Amino acid sequence: MALGQFSEPVHDPTPEAVLRLGGRELIPDCSGALWWSEEKTLVFSDLHLEKGSSIARRSSLLPPFDSDHSLERLKNAITRYAPNCVILLGDSFHDTQGLHTITAANRKVLSVLQQGRDWIWISGNHDPEIPTEFGGEVHEQLTLRGIDFRHEPQESIDRFEISGHLHPVAVVARKGRRMRRRCFIADEHRLIMPAFGAYTGGLSIQDIAFQRYFTGTEKGIRILGRDRVYPVRNRDLAAANL
Repeated sequence: MALGQFSEPVHDPTPEAVLRLGGRELIPDCSGALWWSEEKTLVFSDLHLEKGSSIARRSSLLPPFDSDHSLERLKNAITRYAPNCVILLGDSFHDTQGLHTITAANRKVLSVLQQGRDWIWISGNHDPEIPTEFGGEVHEQLTLRGIDFRHEPQESIDRFEISGHLHPVAVVARKGRRMRRRCFIADEHRLIMPAFGAYTGGLSIQDIAFQRYFTGTEKGIRILGRDRVYPVRNRDLAAANL
């Protein structure tokens, strides 16, 4: 089923695609990145680099190219937007061992992408510490113009928040058919980003885990298509366990 059967497709940036926190316009990109034009800042979450090698250590074989693929997509997004600052919202590496198994070539990619811009690693539950040899700055959380950037969303917030961790996906139903896509989910106070990494799974935004963060009936939902972002209405969502 074509995405356009759920709602009209929108190209970035358009008024329909924009999400807003405290009057600040944030543009979700179809790659899963978030662009804050006013601050020339590009945000990513949950790359989970070296997840393939982590799974291989447990004798479950997957093609070991997830880091290559994720970093290529990261590079493409950075090339398109040319940000002054990049923020990675934690779980950039799948585990601490991934800091050692990542290839020299991919370390070089990270180094090149950092040149000429601020690079902020937010620590996550999978990568609580990132060595200085990976460049950039490491923070538990970062506040920029009244918005808190952190890995895990907090139940109680006193300003605005952008986070990751939950890997939101939307299960969309229409005319008896359903489709599962990574998505952004937001209200007027917080925004949770989709996972960016190649091997990352997802949790339906209809799951009870999201209810502690979003209490209203209407939420801003933007699902990721191949080359565009689609706004989705709450009534098009299917139940989490279907």
